[in-house]
Amino acid sequence: MSGNQELIARRERLLGRNMSLFYQDPVHLVKGEGVWLWDADGRKYLDCYNNVPHVGHCHPRVVEAICRQASTLNTHTRYLHEGILDYVERLTATFDKSLDAAILTCTGSEANDVALRMAQAVTGKTGIIATDFTYHGNTTAVSQLSTRMPPVGGYGGHVRHVPAPDSYRPLGGKGGEAFAQAWAAEVEKTIASLQESPFGFSGLIIDPFFANEGFPDLPENFLAPAVAAVRKAGGVVIADEVQPGFGRTGGHMWGHQKAGIVPDIVTLGKPMGNGHPVGAVVAGADTLNAFRKAFRYFNTFGGNPVSCAAAMAVLDVLEEEKLQANALEVGAYARQGLEKLAQKHGMIGNVRGSGLFFGAELVLDRAEKLRRQRWPRGL
Repeated sequence: MSGNQELIARRERLLGRNMSLFYQDPVHLVKGEGVWLWDADGRKYLDCYNNVPHVGHCHPRVVEAICRQASTLNTHTRYLHEGILDYVERLTATFDKSLDAAILTCTGSEANDVALRMAQAVTGKTGIIATDFTYHGNTTAVSQLSTRMPPVGGYGGHVRHVPAPDSYRPLGGKGGEAFAQAWAAEVEKTIASLQESPFGFSGLIIDPFFANEGFPDLPENFLAPAVAAVRKAGGVVIADEVQPGFGRTGGHMWGHQKAGIVPDIVTLGKPMGNGHPVGAVVAGADTLNAFRKAFRYFNTFGGNPVSCAAAMAVLDVLEEEKLQANALEVGAYARQGLEKLAQKHGMIGNVRGSGLFFGAELVLDRAEKLRRQRWPRGL
């Protein structure tokens, strides 16, 4: 039995067979540095996937900040400490002025769980709308939001799903403003369904870049009609920025800024501490106060000094190394290369994305899509 096979067998015995691994031939990683990873055989890999070490594997600034704070103090937030306050001040300065306060958690799953309860506290309702094929985490409440794996016992009556926008196959076969209005109509219809139910309507939760749904190239202000419908119905808009946030899209610090909207609640996770467990829920002070009145909430490790030191170091590196501008420049170069490949290979339906958040849609037959588009016009 090879070394990897022994590790896999041991892993399955200790962690269970459902603990998933990447690739048919899993990789045994032993070292990371910047954009590079090394396996146990010394093979070097360019890491084009990992969305957790946002400023690079083992960035010395982040490692040093963690070690320095861990050697001084680590405790929970029921003691006074400047670290969490300094970080929240700096973090909220990157948002619209209406988003001026935060609760820190350990994970994005926890952040989204809290965000759902914030929406309930503000509206007095529990009904929530999410897009299909999304992913917002794995708590009991948040796992209800994804259609990829129906929860045990099925979906609660308070959860509704709308189709995620698809720029390659837009609703009604139209793009531009018509596409935006068609998607908003789906949201409005679903809001009405919840309003007629005992649950009422508390809000819409989306990844503003629709990362798990293939990050469609959407027209400018695409989300505006849907956001207006949510607010007209008395609901709140929750933007899950776990994946598109912290400058990954290049032109903007946050995905909702690129989309041209200001959400009521923003959730953060994965890249926030470059791999150190930390997440956040950012909202207005009034929203946080409503949440505190409605729910007794405390997170033992959320916002601890070591996590805040790691998160602050990430912001330092983003700013000092101009990584947002770098994402825009390098991402544009890589996307151009993919677009050239698409011209040569029909299996690439299109290339889309922004900054260092881009990809290609692989299709069975691009010509068939064109034929279907022209058929109604008699071609």
